[in-house]
Amino acid sequence: MRVLYRPITRMGFTPIIPVQRCLYSTHAHGHGHGHPAKSSIKMSYTLHHPHSHYKHGDERHEPIIFMHGLFGSKMNNRGISKMLVKELNRSVFALDLRNHGESPHVTPHTYTAMAEDVEHFIKDHRLKHPTLIGHSMGAKVAMSVALRSPDLVQDIVAVDNAPVNAQLGRQFAQYLQAMTRIENTAIVNTKEADEILAAYEPSLAIRQFLFTNLLKPTKENDKFRWRIPIKTLGGALDEMAAFPFTPGEKSFTKPALFVRGTTSKYVADETIPLIGEFFPRFQLKDVEAGHWLISENPEEFKRVCLEFFRREKEE
Repeated sequence: MRVLYRPITRMGFTPIIPVQRCLYSTHAHGHGHGHPAKSSIKMSYTLHHPHSHYKHGDERHEPIIFMHGLFGSKMNNRGISKMLVKELNRSVFALDLRNHGESPHVTPHTYTAMAEDVEHFIKDHRLKHPTLIGHSMGAKVAMSVALRSPDLVQDIVAVDNAPVNAQLGRQFAQYLQAMTRIENTAIVNTKEADEILAAYEPSLAIRQFLFTNLLKPTKENDKFRWRIPIKTLGGALDEMAAFPFTPGEKSFTKPALFVRGTTSKYVADETIPLIGEFFPRFQLKDVEAGHWLISENPEEFKRVCLEFFRREKEE
């Protein structure tokens, strides 16, 4: 978590890779707060090009689709996306999943609904053999897409989550409680908002991460407000703890990498046999970090990903 907000230039490379930022929504951003979704939604995303793809227009071949966790956005994965582009010469589509970032606010907020969104994204953009990488909530979305539509996906990387029904850490409910207090309090600056949130979360890095969702007052709206629909997400916490498949129901027989933090409790040893039932060709790698391992230890995360992809090419 410590490096989520560092400037790109401190990640160890020069930001020379072309970036295309795209926003597609079913309605104007900011107008949708929990409206029922009749079908999948079109998500906001950022496309990171390698130079060769940018020149020749073949970013659709074997791209990477990167999905964030709960309360996150495509911006969280900007640094590691650029690293992977540079090392692999593959395009990376960093998504805003529904009810996050600049994507529409809709219900339901379930793994099935988010998987449908990603499946439609792959088809709409005519992507060929994509790799899905997801952290936490995004990991379960990646798993769900792979199990639902294995022909659409080349492989997956699931970061610090497992295909199990497991209770979320109580901190997520506490974050939502703090967010509600902030929204209902007539705060006049971010310092006051931080004082409220600090009573629930002592880590400055995590508070800064959550504050990426806080919008400052404008001429049209003179209150601080949250970019994400906190009521919708608050009502979906049980769904986020669940997994929409039962063992033996489906399996994904292509390569799958599961990466867990050594000090995180989200992928316990007891879940490993269950991972194998859903993903019989899985590999498990440990990274010295907690739940936010991509930002805590990006170099080690990059290393295990590169090792996984290169081993695939050799098989």
